[in-house]
Amino acid sequence: MTKLNDSMIEFLNGSHYATLGTHNEEGSIHLTTVWYLFDNGRFYFVTGSSARKARNCKARPNATVVVDSRRKQGDEKSVSASGSVEIITGEESKEINKKIIQRYITKEGINDPAVGPVFEVSGEEVICLTPETWHSYELKSVDDAYFGGILRKNPEKWFNTID
Repeated sequence: MTKLNDSMIEFLNGSHYATLGTHNEEGSIHLTTVWYLFDNGRFYFVTGSSARKARNCKARPNATVVVDSRRKQGDEKSVSASGSVEIITGEESKEINKKIIQRYITKEGINDPAVGPVFEVSGEEVICLTPETWHSYELKSVDDAYFGGILRKNPEKWFNTID
């Protein structure tokens, strides 16, 4: 099992989307793409109180998140974490929501009366995931260990283009 390290923290503080996995009642997994905030070792996700992810977390308070980057072929990486979740409401959830919005929306967008207010009221609750286990993957490490770094030098030679 991986431990959280500085490289993972730096990656999680970058601009990425996350996929949140929660448990449905019948045992299947509900996956949804989300914006997130990583702060003090915890993940925060905005949600509406009636959203499936919120209902799942209330009924079964554990989840998994994966944050990955595939922007540059040959430089793929990801960090995932699983743990317990709690729902935050009220003023605290509004403050966290503002921080999440600032990560993904430009200042111009936030200040635009047709855009900013919509995001501010987009979710009245926040899911807080406290990781208990961590995993990470970095193609660079695999490339260095098994291929001597050749995959990153000329990725179009080795990998098909991904849309």
